Formats: sequence, structure tokens, C-alpha cells
Amino acid sequence: MTVYNFNAGPAILPAAVLEQAQNELRDYKGTGISILETSHRSKEYEAINSSAEQRFKQLLGLGDGYRVLFMQGGASSQFAFVPLNFLGPNAVADYILTGTWSVKAHAEAAKIGSATIAASTKADNFNRIPRGDEVTLSPDAAYVHITTNNTIFGTQWHTTPAVGDRPLVADMSSDILSRPLPADKYALIYAGAQKNLGPAGLTVVLIREDWMAQANPELPTMFKYATYAANNSLYNTPPAYAVYMLDLVLQWIEGQGGLEGMAKHNERKAGIIYSTIDESQGFYRGHALPDSRSLMNITFRLPTPELEQQFVADAKQQGMIGLKGHRSVGGIRASVYNAMPIAGAEALASFMRDWAAQHG
Repeated sequence: MTVYNFNAGPAILPAAVLEQAQNELRDYKGTGISILETSHRSKEYEAINSSAEQRFKQLLGLGDGYRVLFMQGGASSQFAFVPLNFLGPNAVADYILTGTWSVKAHAEAAKIGSATIAASTKADNFNRIPRGDEVTLSPDAAYVHITTNNTIFGTQWHTTPAVGDRPLVADMSSDILSRPLPADKYALIYAGAQKNLGPAGLTVVLIREDWMAQANPELPTMFKYATYAANNSLYNTPPAYAVYMLDLVLQWIEGQGGLEGMAKHNERKAGIIYSTIDESQGFYRGHALPDSRSLMNITFRLPTPELEQQFVADAKQQGMIGLKGHRSVGGIRASVYNAMPIAGAEALASFMRDWAAQHG
């Protein structure tokens, strides 16, 4: 039986990537050893490290002036890294709150300095992205922080907010490289790899070099972005195997037509499931408003919690796993990241139609 993995993270990886990693696991390119065992100071690993940085920038249409850093600690560590580096004692940072992770990012920044809430959709149970006229930015904000996709509530920014000349920072953990974006409008982008880029254990940070130069120079060595940049992310032992997997995923994305190809793929997948929700005559109720719907995390409810529990159990019997909603909100969540094939979305939609006919 084919198993479709709808988990929010660690999430599905491209089958071709897993097959290549399997083939190279015991002997990487004739070295006689695994990348898992290879020194991060070796020429073999340094080539992987360099390739991953260059591919990442090329997919985003960036060149000189930006660095890609390979770090650890997940996006949750970046909640503190960003203000430690850029939120000085007399500065203020603006946070736009659209879900659980942006709330947590703001809370961490508030421990370090002055962090204001420029907009929030909490009153609407985070079912939408705020309109431009709802956002109030500080005149001299050190930076503006957004979370581009919200895994728990299933909403996503579909345009880049206008922030003037203020540095824009984004947590893109759950939709990174899923579509084209104006990457040059961002001063810093960070993403935990375990949803769209590779296995857990790696955090990718894209940072504009001229902004990095303005960071607090008095931080401990391992809390400075500049430390990672100056040493090509090799100051200490990086999550080497995860970077290797990232490089394979980036090659796979290139082979799918780059970000334009991924956008078409993701729009088609999400459309299959959202149309099933919309055509169910209320049996399935989507959480996000239509203009804020995520292409990565599709969240919906059934008439009762008991039916939701049965839905998840029955879907698992049919080879569809990871559909239970986040523990904080319940419901159903189908995560359809880059690596989810069209067949997975079609299988879920077919199951949903049949299940509604039986239980509606």
C-alpha cells in the first residue's frame, strides 16, 4: 500500500532524494565512507556546503550581497537570534502576528528589547492575514518580522508586505522555496529545514551582508551571524548530513522547474483539496478565509470531534498518515509541502468525498 505522509514536520521528502541518499549512504562518491562519517573539513563536504549555498541563492535569484548560513536550533532559536543581533537598547522591532509561531517569535523578542505588535488577527482566531490598512509600523523600526505561512491555522501571506526602507525579516519554515518571491526585499529569511528543505536538525538563514554588518558585535561568538558567515558555516561542526540532504533537495527543485515549477505544482495540489472542502456543502469547514488560504497546510473541521477522530483513523487505514490537527486547535490538517505528489492530494480528496457520503 502506498503511504502518503501529510505530517506537518518532520515532513515528506522527495522519493528521488531518498533513493539517491540511500544509494550513497555507505560509500559517498567512492570515498569508501558515508557522509555521516565524513569530516566537515574534508574537500568532499566543503564542496557540498558550497553547492548548497550557491543553489539556494540561485533559486531565489540572488547573488553577491547575500549569505546562506547553515545553523542549528530550529526556527525557535532564530526567534532570539534575530533580536539579539539587531534589536539594540534604544530600538524597537515590529511584529505582525498571524499565528502561534509569530506570537512565540514576538514573545522572545520582548525578552530582549522593545517589540511592538504592528498588527494581529488573533481576534479572528488567526483565520486570515491582516490587510495593509491594519498594519501600523514604527517610524524607525529596527526590523519588521512576519511568519509567511502558518502551519497550525493554515494561512499564508500571498504578497510581501510594504514596509518602506525598514529591514524585513521572515520566518519561512513552512513555505520556503515553494513559490517565487521577491527575495531581495528581505534583509533576513530563516527556515527550519524539516518541512520543505530536508531533515530535521538544520536551520537555513539567508541574510543580506550589509545588514549583517550592523549587528551587535558584543555577542558571544556562537550567537553572531557574522561568525557563521566568516567561516562558511564551519566554525563548529555543522549538521553535515542534513546539509547534504538539503543540497539534494535543491537539485530536485531545480529539476522540477525551479520555484515557478513548484508554484504550479503546489497550487494544483492545494486546489484539489480546497475544492473538495468547498463542494462538501458544509460537511468540511475550512478554517482560513479563502484569500488567506495556505498552499502548504490545509486546515479544516468536521461536524464533531468524534467524527474528526474517526476520519483520521480511517484515513490511516487507507495509507494517509499525519492528518490530525495540531494539538492546540484540533481538527484536521493536511500538509502538502513541495515533495507531496499530485497523487497524494488526489487520494485524499477521493477519500474525503467518499467519507462525507458515508458519514454526512
